[in-house]
Amino acid sequence: MFRNTYDSDNTVFSPQGRLHQVEYALEAVKQGSAAVGLRSKTHAILLALKRSFGELASYQQKMYRIDDHVGIAIAGLTSDARVLSNFMRQQAMSSRMLFNRPAPVNRLVSAIADKAQVNTQEYGRRPYGVGLLVIGQDKQGPHLYEFSPSGNSYEYYAMSIGARSQSAKTYLEKHYESFADCTLEELIKHGLHALRETLQQDKELTINNTSIGIVGPGGPHETGVTAEGDFRILEGEIIEVYLQSMTPKDTGEAPAAPAAAPEAAAGDEDVQMAD
Repeated sequence: MFRNTYDSDNTVFSPQGRLHQVEYALEAVKQGSAAVGLRSKTHAILLALKRSFGELASYQQKMYRIDDHVGIAIAGLTSDARVLSNFMRQQAMSSRMLFNRPAPVNRLVSAIADKAQVNTQEYGRRPYGVGLLVIGQDKQGPHLYEFSPSGNSYEYYAMSIGARSQSAKTYLEKHYESFADCTLEELIKHGLHALRETLQQDKELTINNTSIGIVGPGGPHETGVTAEGDFRILEGEIIEVYLQSMTPKDTGEAPAAPAAAPEAAAGDEDVQMAD
């Protein structure tokens, strides 16, 4: 009741103890195209669904390289994601210049969480309307974190954010116990199957609307990997082999022998504010 009385500024609590501006930012994340993250003992990967707003438009960027060992996938407002990714790059560069070492992944995530939390507490600001999945690698191994516009951050074995992400979470919850011992190819197959669950019925994953981000030792289908642990983004023809290895949707959920590649389909043309 009288909700509009309390949603004009993010520093005012409603009688129910809610900050409506923060909830609106969380809703912006839910409107963005899906992103999925998984990790094993050796690798952490991101998979994202790129959205195109028409035949004449390009597909929007969904992944950003932060440092040699860190990368992110986004769901929500791309403009806000650019601000946060630039801030993370500055933090990573400062760590290399001041301490001559890569920035710890958890410290980068904590830094953007602190930055986002300030916007929920100070007058005249708004929360960032973007959620991030962050993968990275350090001496302890690969890591996967989720960042929320509310300023919360958590570490996961597997996670999905964005539109229809609950379907991907259901798949991940069924199979996550096997992820730790998966090879890179098996992990990517699981990720593609989870990402496919977020699609509309008339859509398919193609080399145009799918991005894969990897941190960890290089795989047999990758080129240009200069060092173990480097973050790299796979797009275009190089991911065709992974798409061909997916199990057809009507035969089961678990990855199996390579199948015929899906026919090319138009990108998700949902015209929404979020990317």
